[in-house]
Amino acid sequence: MNRFDYQRATDVTQAIGLADQAASTGQVRFLAGGTNLVDLMKEDVEWPRTLIDVNRLPLRAIEELPDGGLRLGALATNAETADHPIVRARYPVLASAILSGATRQLRNAATDGGNLNQRTRCCYFYDTATPCNKRAPGTGCGARGGFARMHAILGASEQCVATNPSDMAVALAVLDARVRVSGPQGERLIPLADYHRLPGDEPWRDNNLAPAELVTAVDLPPGDFGTYYTYLKLRDRLSYAFALVSVAVVLARDDAGRCTDVRVALGGVAPKPWRVPEAEALLRGGAPDRARFGQVAARMLEGAVGLGDNDFKIELARRAVVRALEQAASGRPQSHTDKRIA
Repeated sequence: MNRFDYQRATDVTQAIGLADQAASTGQVRFLAGGTNLVDLMKEDVEWPRTLIDVNRLPLRAIEELPDGGLRLGALATNAETADHPIVRARYPVLASAILSGATRQLRNAATDGGNLNQRTRCCYFYDTATPCNKRAPGTGCGARGGFARMHAILGASEQCVATNPSDMAVALAVLDARVRVSGPQGERLIPLADYHRLPGDEPWRDNNLAPAELVTAVDLPPGDFGTYYTYLKLRDRLSYAFALVSVAVVLARDDAGRCTDVRVALGGVAPKPWRVPEAEALLRGGAPDRARFGQVAARMLEGAVGLGDNDFKIELARRAVVRALEQAASGRPQSHTDKRIA
């Protein structure tokens, strides 16, 4: 591990000031749970010159908002979030997504803000002996022409085909969450849909945070999303594995059974949670049935391109969207205690 300067902040203003000051001298990172960053430093993938410990910042509360929504403090752990009674009652798709990821020990340490900012698990990103434009700009993409079974079928570029690894972010995407950040220019809200970036020609930029900006909270909208929902995660083994394909769904139905609101997000297939509003619109106002679900899946996967090893993901994702919509519409969400697909 390389040498670095360590600073400990006690309030948000101090943390931002320290980051802003350190940015001119080299790479700076905020440290919370450290479940991803410390591994990257040990593996010689990231080399921050300065670490700013934010664990003493008052950002751990989970509290209701005046409009009926819910604010998740950036330092709330994944375990605390998944177990919170309001999350379980009103936003169970989020609890399900969190519980499908990592292990209990990691969820006890990992923070909500850190989860949003975790780096890809692409094997070429982690292997410093191979080319990777995300890790070392201009060196090439080892996954193109290499082993690409876990890689993106949507939203990739010639520069990078890595996927976003977060389960939590996929659920936040269908909830239309907003990320609250503070920086040298003040506070702003970023819709979750705009938080993560597609790689384009700058694959090293995972998100739209400005220099020295710090995630302080995630705001969930008001509403009860606890009846018709699911988080379906397909992976090589039933625990401690990243998604080959995941699907988060929340929907609402009227007294006649018609869908009045539909939201679907794919994970494991793109550099960010993948939503297609035009696909969701195909279900609104109509009765939920398998034929319509197939149309939604087909529209969501328009433009999907495999790399050989991951061609199977296109059909797997199509079937997963249909299955997830069936689970949500019937009110029988995927269990993450009994992990067999419902």
